Amino acid sequence: MKDCQKLQEALLELTSETAAPIVFVKQEHIGGHAKTLKSFDYDLIVIGGGSGGLAAAKVCIPALIMVFGVWICFVPGLGGTCVNVGCIPKKLMHQAALLGQALQDSRKYGWQVEETVKHNWESMTEAVQNYIGSLNWGYRVALRENKVTYENAYGEFVGPHKIKATNQKGKENFYTAEKFLIATGERPRYLGIPGDKKYCISSDDLFSLPYCPGKTLVVGASYVALECAGFLAGIGLDVTVMVRSILLRGFDQDMANKIGEHMEEHGIKFIKKFVPIKIEQIEEGMPGKLKVVAQSTDGQETIEGEYNTVLLAVGRDSCTRKIGLENVGVKINEKTGKIPVTDEEQTNVPYIYAIGDVLEGKLELTPVAIQAGRLLARRLYSGSTVKCDYDNVPTTVFTPLEYGACGFSEEKAAEKFGEENIEVYHSYFWPLEWTVPSRDNNKCYAKIICNIKDNERVVGFHVLGPNAGEVTQGFAAALKCGLTKEQLDSTIGIHPVCAEVRAYLVSKERMGLKVYQMGMKMR
Repeated sequence: MKDCQKLQEALLELTSETAAPIVFVKQEHIGGHAKTLKSFDYDLIVIGGGSGGLAAAKVCIPALIMVFGVWICFVPGLGGTCVNVGCIPKKLMHQAALLGQALQDSRKYGWQVEETVKHNWESMTEAVQNYIGSLNWGYRVALRENKVTYENAYGEFVGPHKIKATNQKGKENFYTAEKFLIATGERPRYLGIPGDKKYCISSDDLFSLPYCPGKTLVVGASYVALECAGFLAGIGLDVTVMVRSILLRGFDQDMANKIGEHMEEHGIKFIKKFVPIKIEQIEEGMPGKLKVVAQSTDGQETIEGEYNTVLLAVGRDSCTRKIGLENVGVKINEKTGKIPVTDEEQTNVPYIYAIGDVLEGKLELTPVAIQAGRLLARRLYSGSTVKCDYDNVPTTVFTPLEYGACGFSEEKAAEKFGEENIEVYHSYFWPLEWTVPSRDNNKCYAKIICNIKDNERVVGFHVLGPNAGEVTQGFAAALKCGLTKEQLDSTIGIHPVCAEVRAYLVSKERMGLKVYQMGMKMR
């Protein structure tokens, strides 16, 4: 009996636990059971029902978990921004625009299509929303099957290890947990000018808009702004984009400018270096008519324009300021609302973790949140030590000319390695499918950025063209494995596909700044 007591005392001192099994990995205590702390209602409470939170919750089984869907301004369904008002509806509407172009191209391939092809906004949004609804239901069923409790409520910390959940009817419930995961995501930002919240819509509103937006002004130069402008123009609407400074800040600017040029050539108008200062309603309706007053960024000139819809896509703000973080001492960046975390997604409060768009200095992408959520859950409850790798994350901008990217931009590579230590290889290409309908030549483009001092290791990959995301995904895996230019050159390509362009990339320095090609022959 004395030996058992001594053993428990030793375990208590070493691990804060009094019973086996106790799990160690590489001499580091990972977990066990029979905690010496007081019992809690749940092992883990996930605040936020988005992709990252759901991924963590599903992996944590059989630990007992509660998932809270945080509602701020509106209640998205399970799946968060991506499923309800982001990636999924955006990609589907982008596809609608691509199909419109395909109908035009089909005539050259022998299809007899009526000269007038019309798009029905209501039919599209109904189909998109029906699919989203099916996803919401699927997530709900999956949680139930995994014995995860879900509550659609506004969650906020009220004290250590304790949260208050207030539902839409105002009913309050209090719960405790050993650990918490913040995965509340972001919401659209407004301009703070007269009329913006009353008359403008955000991308969150666009995908379920019950009427065709008509002549549209898109305010912003983010990927959200350009993607929305692209598919709206693709279904035949009159679209203007108002840009304060540069396109696609944070992305490779060579590629960003090529995207802008392509959009302009295909009828999308750009008003550069202007910002709205007032929005007024001229006519009511669905859509109505709005007057936009804008001022140049140097403050010397004002302009006016009339539009049916004004879509704001000027960024998103983290949903961290109204969930009681101050009550438990979690530090945030006061300017951005972002949460600083360790490389294990742990906040400054040891029992509180965070993933997804609320993190400071991390990519705001759904697959990143999902990966971080899964790996965090495995570390907490399955004895894993694998951390999320935030380097060389691929992404795609679904503009009319799709843009896939992985690794460093040309600017960032020059900044990190020195301009003299990088080599850029590039080429234009003409997709075979575009040749018959005489679509744009010398618009699709690819380039890689290599670190000369590291055996010309590829540190950046960028491509503009059809199915850019599909092309980029494979290259992302290669970049993570340390792909070099020599290895890329020695790989035999598939013919005739867009990814084949990687076999024809030539140095900017040795061959000049522009490399044009004709048909599938690249030079």
